[in-house]
Amino acid sequence: MGIKGLQGFVARVCPDACKTVDLREVAEKHRIDHPDFPPVIVVDAMSCVRYWYTPESWVCGGQWREYLAILEDFVKAFMAAGIKLVFYFDGVVEEKKRDEWIKRRLQNNKEIARIFQFIKTHKKQPGREMFIVPSALPTFTRFALKSLGQKTVCTLQEADFEVAAYGLQHNCIGILGQDSDYLIYNTCPYFSIEKLSLDRLVTVMYSREDLCRALGLSLTHLPLFACLLGNDVVPESLLEGFWRKCLVTSPHKNNSYNRRTNILLAVANYISKVPCSYSSLKHLEEMLPLGSDKTLLHRGVESYLLPGQQSPWIPPNLTSCQTLSLQQQTAVCQDKEIFQLAKEQHIQSENYTIFNILSKGEIECSNSLEDECDTEIPGQALIYRPARQHIYSVLLESGKGGAYPLVKEWFVYFGNPLQQPELIQPVQPSMPGGTPNLKTLWFAKGPDVEKQRYSTFLACFHLQDRMEELQALEAPVAAFCCLLAYLMMQVSSLSLEDLNAFVALILCLKGKSAAQLAGLQLAQVDSRGVHLGAVFVRGLTTLLMANSACGFPFRMDDLMPWEVFDGKLFQEKYQQSHRRCSLEELLEGNESLYTPFQNLKSFICEACTAKKRTIQSRPRGNGFITGTQQREFNPRFQQTHRSSFVPPYHNQMRGFLWRNPQPQGKKY
Repeated sequence: MGIKGLQGFVARVCPDACKTVDLREVAEKHRIDHPDFPPVIVVDAMSCVRYWYTPESWVCGGQWREYLAILEDFVKAFMAAGIKLVFYFDGVVEEKKRDEWIKRRLQNNKEIARIFQFIKTHKKQPGREMFIVPSALPTFTRFALKSLGQKTVCTLQEADFEVAAYGLQHNCIGILGQDSDYLIYNTCPYFSIEKLSLDRLVTVMYSREDLCRALGLSLTHLPLFACLLGNDVVPESLLEGFWRKCLVTSPHKNNSYNRRTNILLAVANYISKVPCSYSSLKHLEEMLPLGSDKTLLHRGVESYLLPGQQSPWIPPNLTSCQTLSLQQQTAVCQDKEIFQLAKEQHIQSENYTIFNILSKGEIECSNSLEDECDTEIPGQALIYRPARQHIYSVLLESGKGGAYPLVKEWFVYFGNPLQQPELIQPVQPSMPGGTPNLKTLWFAKGPDVEKQRYSTFLACFHLQDRMEELQALEAPVAAFCCLLAYLMMQVSSLSLEDLNAFVALILCLKGKSAAQLAGLQLAQVDSRGVHLGAVFVRGLTTLLMANSACGFPFRMDDLMPWEVFDGKLFQEKYQQSHRRCSLEELLEGNESLYTPFQNLKSFICEACTAKKRTIQSRPRGNGFITGTQQREFNPRFQQTHRSSFVPPYHNQMRGFLWRNPQPQGKKY
């Protein structure tokens, strides 16, 4: 997560350490020096996503087709220069980083509250200065890059360590990211994603050597320098007294600099006078108020040592180069075959979160764009918890005496202080004959097993009785309906108008290009529509988890948001539906969508009725939308709104949504 203030410090105080470089030239030099090895850049994807997400709209749930096109252009620019990219994503939150993770999540909650306040006041999206990435953006970025044929790695420990190690071990031409820790690791050059001009492939390289020259340090000093400034291992709160001492003796104090800049210069000055030895490190540990943990500095310095590296601050016999903490012996899952496959799929970005559950029995979910003032819609963490409990049950087959291990959840939602994980009990889904075991779901072959995978997946969402109807649909539409039916069952405040908006979305999205969706203009933005968009997108990640657990009854590509969701289009359909527009307007004048609309809506309503849930009409009226007349509509179209919906169709999942369209007698 970097060293506070270091990146800005380098730009302001050490301009010589910021060199403009042409990546094409860097790659060409590499080819001359290493003709047998193509130039590779390792990308810290987690620090890049906010720079990749450039669509104008970001509050409505995500402009996923636009975003996919942007990622494709990014990859093509490097391919054209003959540069191979390897993308790394954080696969875990390490225990030592948990406190910092919690602090950031609670801060994000405040930022999200301000965003909703702005939307309610101004009826529009805030400016980019309040930007927060759409919910689940890193997750779907990983699958997007994989679908574009890129090598993507999901880490087993903190990503920055694995990125730095990969860059060093594979002689990469550089690391692309935005994290000041890459100034500290002794690895390949560090390139800025923030300063990257994609059309010219020009960016800024931050030079460790020039930073050291400016500070009067050597490369071996940098890990200790980082620890004494405060990082993920050594908290800043322990260092205040030390900084004061350094400031008193520093010859570099400059009143035109801010306090942080003066601290950086003072700490560098102090370290430059300390002999590089283990006894110096021990002396520093004695001097600092480290409490009972006197090895903090030792561990902090060691955290920057890549495989094969040593440090004069730590004797070789005390260097325990970082080993992966996720070992089979301590794992929740004791089946070696299952554990190994889950681990391989995790690293290769093929599954989603299930390795974390099988290895540590722990899972986390970051902030979503949810309105804490809307008490009618529970937090997405709570909406999808029953489904997750079924997924945990599929993964963690009951042990001795039929008891499941509890799963630790760190999920952000309003009212959860995140002081400790919530302990969640797995719950077996309702299936005739019980849930198939994991070995069957993951390793067995044949049509019967395929059916078991699909029915187990549906059982996680209480839809096991709807298998035949869902299998008749195209896979992305079936997944969409599965999620929408679950959502309508779980959230009693969702109305017919909400249902109409979602069904119109999936029908109207088909065939729309990224450019067409980018061109869609919204007169205003509705805060509840924003909230529902985020809830729906988080639901797609729950589908990914269920799919991974059940042995992949769906292709992961069929569960992606660019297949089934667009933020602006949903916002438009939501507003149209709640102001009770005609079906003609809702479906953009496309009469051929009328029957599929009624059929999908019938399917959802029937699934809800079977669970004693009747969906009521609750139009929210014009609300803030003014001056909109209901359009004259073709009498062949009917009104979409009634006080409650009586399904007129039964098992007529026909039309272009069929997997294999059937010849039909009537045209619609």
